[in-house]
Amino acid sequence: VGVNECITCASGTDALQISLMAHNIGPGDVVFTTNFSFFATTEVISLVGATPIFIDVDETTFNIDYKLLESRISSIINEKKYIPKAIISVDLFGQLANYDKIEKIAKKFNLLLIEDAAQSFGASYKSRKSCSFGDIAATSFYPAKPLGCYGDGGAIFTNNSRLAKKIRSIRVHGEGEDKYDNIRIGLNSRLDTIQAVVLHEKMKIFDEEIKLRNEIADYYNENLNEFVQVPEIADNNISSWAQYSILVKIQDRNKLIDYLHKNDIPSAVFYRKPFNTLELYPDNNKLDFDISLRLSQSILSLPMHPYLTKTDLDRIIKTIKDYYA
Repeated sequence: VGVNECITCASGTDALQISLMAHNIGPGDVVFTTNFSFFATTEVISLVGATPIFIDVDETTFNIDYKLLESRISSIINEKKYIPKAIISVDLFGQLANYDKIEKIAKKFNLLLIEDAAQSFGASYKSRKSCSFGDIAATSFYPAKPLGCYGDGGAIFTNNSRLAKKIRSIRVHGEGEDKYDNIRIGLNSRLDTIQAVVLHEKMKIFDEEIKLRNEIADYYNENLNEFVQVPEIADNNISSWAQYSILVKIQDRNKLIDYLHKNDIPSAVFYRKPFNTLELYPDNNKLDFDISLRLSQSILSLPMHPYLTKTDLDRIIKTIKDYYA
């Protein structure tokens, strides 16, 4: 990905948590993040004792809205209740967030910027690869991800060699000179050898798989855009297409899911509950999150992997067209 250090670990969730632990983020600190993602993104903030502050998303890319982010940071600073420390920006469904803007915001407020690249490994912006943005990046090798192993796995990326040394210590029980010289609180978070072997082999064909994923997404877009709202990729971006997610009318979604199921076509909803709707985070319930709420009620993910054939795609597309007919 074009950075100096890659530290493997046991999962994408651990990769995020270790990134926070390595920067001593904890109670009294605030971490700003998206309101629309997989729970691990906010879970790790709570696990280290910090407070997550949710930001609504852009209605086109589904990634964090940088304008709302800057405004919310300013308001938290003015409240003087918490100490703003970091931003976790998620590259949802494989498309990179707007780091041109987000990196400037992080620098303006002197905040750590963590790229949550769990879904975007293989993506790029102007030839700059996912996992090379911000101060530190975390990815996942869970089997459903663009580059997946046969179980859990993850990695952390940074250009800071001193930080990388600390991360390597944290992932093995906070070891010092050896595993019995414990110099900090850490985790048991090694990537096991079997998963590493799988990833090593799959990386040989990974660039071709990203190309195939993009061809499949283009084919979906060309054939579905008259029936549903198809995903948009921002200029100069190449997505890794962890998911191919369409938007449908709220009243149509469950009916379409049932119709697809009856025709032996799987689908999934990512995500039914924006973070602000969870009882775990009552302080965030008071804010408006119109876009992420609307997305949660209308989004639907269709089959996406590099080895879908034209026959597969035509059957999926025809079934959706038949439903609307």
